Amino acid sequence: MSGAGGREYLAIPGPSVMPEAVLRAMHRSAPNIYAGELPDMMPALIAGLKGVARTHQFATIYIGNGHAAWEAALSNIVSPGDTVLGVMNGHFGRGWAHVASGLGVDVLPLDCGLKAPVTGEALEAALRADRAGKIKAVLCTHVDTSTSVKNDIALVRQAIDAAGHDALLAVDCIASLGCDVFEMDGWGVDVMVAASQKGLMVPPGLGFVFFSEKAARARARMARVSLYWDWTPRATPEAFWQYFAGTAPTHHLYGLQAALGMLHSEGMEAVWARHEKLARAIWAACETWGQGGPLTLNVPEVAHRSTAVTALHIGKNVGKRLRMWTEGEAGVTLGIGLGMSTEDDPLGDGFFRIGHMGHVNAQMVMGTLGSMEAGFAALNVPRGAGALDAAAQRLA
Repeated sequence: MSGAGGREYLAIPGPSVMPEAVLRAMHRSAPNIYAGELPDMMPALIAGLKGVARTHQFATIYIGNGHAAWEAALSNIVSPGDTVLGVMNGHFGRGWAHVASGLGVDVLPLDCGLKAPVTGEALEAALRADRAGKIKAVLCTHVDTSTSVKNDIALVRQAIDAAGHDALLAVDCIASLGCDVFEMDGWGVDVMVAASQKGLMVPPGLGFVFFSEKAARARARMARVSLYWDWTPRATPEAFWQYFAGTAPTHHLYGLQAALGMLHSEGMEAVWARHEKLARAIWAACETWGQGGPLTLNVPEVAHRSTAVTALHIGKNVGKRLRMWTEGEAGVTLGIGLGMSTEDDPLGDGFFRIGHMGHVNAQMVMGTLGSMEAGFAALNVPRGAGALDAAAQRLA
């Protein structure tokens, strides 16, 4: 008899769990998009977004997913024939570089593998080698959702400065914003992209691009930018419709307003601390299981791990079966291994991910870990004993 009756739990790294307050805010009739509460709430909404990103600079909203935000950011800072340096720690670092290539931009790859962040030495050397100053921007994921590798963005900024290079620093915070510590202004980030469906706890459909004065000057030097992607009228609108280059994503904005209220009510430092506490409980359990079995965390160094998502490897004969068991028998959906194929595991079935981002608390984490423990038992997977105790001790 299945134990999956009742409310299912989505433990994937986005879309994340949506709070009831967000769903209630969205469950309403369409508002007037020309006057009234919707246009009136935009200044506070933009200020709330800037507060999460820790910036006093520019913030824009696009109707689209994270891939749209990638293209929007690139369209305002580089043209066909320009060059960018792409830092790659997994599927999404490669993905942003692929979008740049599709726009006619030359990408110099800085591949760091799938288990560790970029080093300052490697980045500085790559920039020093660009004696002609061709590199217009450094593209870097703060957290690559596929591998759970977290890059040290402050270190990236230091490396750019140490090389004496003028490249813009562009950072993908799609997986990390509202989860891992991020300081746009404090770390000297020029462009940052994010999306609504992870730490911001809103359904997929909104992309965000934040940018600095330096990035704005780069935009001003562009020969042309498509009317839709152009961030200038979105960041400094004279009329409400210019925020979105047309009709507003009305119900998403109400959900975002509710989500930002929750984040700022808790306080960003508290939000970051909660994510770290829950992540460390997950890591403690996984490390304990791994002491007596095949389970390993993809990122060995704690300092290099994201507190929003954990990527794991357990072997191609177990990974998919475990995911199917927890979903079918316990009502818990674990994330697939994405972009983690190997020669003996071309589909990446030996990998899986736990999302612990956004609207997450201790009972959700312990429920996920307990379901995994039951799955290991049902599938006769060797493992170390005491994993749930280890997680509970971290939470205590």
